[in-house]
Amino acid sequence: MADHAQTSHQHGSMDIRQQEKTFGRFIRMTVTALAIIFAILVILALSNA
Repeated sequence: MADHAQTSHQHGSMDIRQQEKTFGRFIRMTVTALAIIFAILVILALSNA
């Protein structure tokens, strides 16, 4: 069976600065990509492609 011994882990004590920076970069990249895709679609629509 699994050992369920008590540990010294405390919820909310982990340093998550690196994850927050990575998530911020991911969101920025996603928004930028969507803006580029939208601009391409508008250009195609205006040129009657």
